[in-house]
Amino acid sequence: MSVSVVIINFNSGDLLAKCLRHLEAQTVVPERVIVVDNASSDGSTEKLVVGGRLSIMKMTKNIGFAAANNQALRLCATKWVALLNADAFPEPDWIEELLEASRKYPGYAMFGSRQVAAENPDRLDGDGDCYHISGVVWREGHGRQFTKTNRAWEVFTPCAAAALYRTDFLREIGGFDEDFFCYLEDVDLGFRMRLKGHRCLQVPSAVVHHLGAATTGGQRGDFATYYGHRNLVWTFFKNLPAPLFWLFLPLHIGANFFSLILGVFRGQGRIIFKAKRDALYGLRRIWRKRCFIQKSRTVSAFDIFKILDKRIFRTS
Repeated sequence: MSVSVVIINFNSGDLLAKCLRHLEAQTVVPERVIVVDNASSDGSTEKLVVGGRLSIMKMTKNIGFAAANNQALRLCATKWVALLNADAFPEPDWIEELLEASRKYPGYAMFGSRQVAAENPDRLDGDGDCYHISGVVWREGHGRQFTKTNRAWEVFTPCAAAALYRTDFLREIGGFDEDFFCYLEDVDLGFRMRLKGHRCLQVPSAVVHHLGAATTGGQRGDFATYYGHRNLVWTFFKNLPAPLFWLFLPLHIGANFFSLILGVFRGQGRIIFKAKRDALYGLRRIWRKRCFIQKSRTVSAFDIFKILDKRIFRTS
């Protein structure tokens, strides 16, 4: 089975070279490795040897994670495409395990990796993305003790830091939404794939060691906070089918107000307020996208409801 690997780079420093070394050590070698450099200024791509399987696309400005992936997807001629962050270091059988899962479970179009915290390998960085009925998103298992298991299970969407997708299905839904720029663009992508009937399997034997937000100032930095909170609103408004949208809209509004209040206590009230304000400013454009997405979906609202997280208290 053919697979291309796409890596988006932005000032990743030595992490990019380390990531590529881990790819070179794979038991199943990808047909192509495409690095899209978002106008890095740290020279992280200058010493890379281009040729053979490796190619580099250099952008003249930082166009964001979503748009950069779309640029690379246009070049992918393989059945499968694996997305890998520059700060994620796969174990040698990572690609082999993902492709084996795709053969064993042909009813799935997305496959997630088990992300282990690179700085603390006894802890999980995540076991797929969870989507709550309120529109709140989190990585399942984040911070939990890492224990090995061979049991694969279904998750809402994979985390695109290390995931495998059917290339033709990505093209079918139009790829990533470039308005998102970065953060939650993978949840939005996976949600739209689900609305087309494509499911996601978490593959615990496909392991990567992930630093997480290594080039964007950390998960609670202003950059990640702004885009995460803005795109949280857009994902909900775009993708949740009626009547679920109207049923859970009050809960979503409440969750956003709570996050704003919590942000004030954390000293991030201003950046979260800006994110929510900009999300509202963009709702007219997002609603137009919603109309198209909902008209073209092939699954019922109940199908989506079944996979949404409904816990009252988050346990991970």
